[in-house]
Amino acid sequence: MYEPREDSFLLAEQVKRYAKGIVLDVGTGSGIQALTAAKKNSVKSVIAVDKSVKVINHCKNSIKNKKIKFLESDLFSKVKGKFDTITFNPPYLPEDVKLKDMTICGGKKGYEVVERFLNQVNEYLKPDGIILLLFSSLTKKNKIDEFVRNNLLEAKLVSKKHIFFEDLFVYSIKKSPLLKELEKNKIKNLKYFTSGHRGILFTADYKGEKVVVKAKLPESKAIGRIENEGKWLKILNKKGIGPKLLFSEKDYFVYEYVPGEFILKHFEKSNKKTIIKIIKDVFEQMFILDELGVDKEEMHRPFKHVIIAKKPVLVDFERCHKTLKPKNVTQFCQCINSMSKILINKKIIINKNKIINLAREYKRSQTKSNLRKILEII
Repeated sequence: MYEPREDSFLLAEQVKRYAKGIVLDVGTGSGIQALTAAKKNSVKSVIAVDKSVKVINHCKNSIKNKKIKFLESDLFSKVKGKFDTITFNPPYLPEDVKLKDMTICGGKKGYEVVERFLNQVNEYLKPDGIILLLFSSLTKKNKIDEFVRNNLLEAKLVSKKHIFFEDLFVYSIKKSPLLKELEKNKIKNLKYFTSGHRGILFTADYKGEKVVVKAKLPESKAIGRIENEGKWLKILNKKGIGPKLLFSEKDYFVYEYVPGEFILKHFEKSNKKTIIKIIKDVFEQMFILDELGVDKEEMHRPFKHVIIAKKPVLVDFERCHKTLKPKNVTQFCQCINSMSKILINKKIIINKNKIINLAREYKRSQTKSNLRKILEII
């Protein structure tokens, strides 16, 4: 069983300061955080959980406090309800420290247990609740910050202490304003999906359907990109382009999840006929954009901009803008040339010089007939 040590006492100091309402103590160990919280008048009740049955039985026998209920649970596996305060002193040392004590070993890198915790905690935290989390410099602070960001949380360092070969940190963590707004709009079960230079994407549930939420990266200095993309998706949806937009706000927008694969990955397992059909479909969508006087940008390397579902679906419109000289079709011609080796492997031979000349002709006169000339050589 994990006996109280420097880390336990450091966290307990912050529990004395911040614990309130209904408290959940995860990985209770000796029970010190649960007992510290229960002694506060501002705390109504405490549920203390640990994955070890032995630990739970010990705490039940040694700690007698009517406010505290002890429960065997691996993180949140048997926890129900939402809490005002959630405390966690996790196992946080990496395996390469070569310690056999699993009460302090947090996985191969040391941060795996904390990652699991932060990926699940939103569902159990009240809108204005707080999390008190302790971790070590050996856990890699930058990884903890990444997990916090990827779950739309905000962290504040409330305590720090150096002992022997490590620094100990205590974070006070709360839900970000964006997370609160999304939950208010009935968007549930947010899971980090991916991020780019300017945006961060999450999958979520909305009215029983799987959706994608795109928001601005907190560290991005780009201005108005998310609002711009939401605006263009609304316009282009009317032309059958892009994933279906459900709603958009200044700082985020929500669209239907597109099940499928990025274009190159799909090409790897597709036959010649299917690939040609996809290429022609994308060209048709490029022509519609050109007709609208809109540049999507990055269509000369659209490998993460086209998802193949039942049909090709264009994604990522944050750089989309009006222009007098759109170049969507010509950029995709460049893309086709860059993919020549992949296409040859599928027995699709496209004359590079011919497509370059046809692209030039199309650039001079962006007509349907000039588009057909390009499609005919594919």
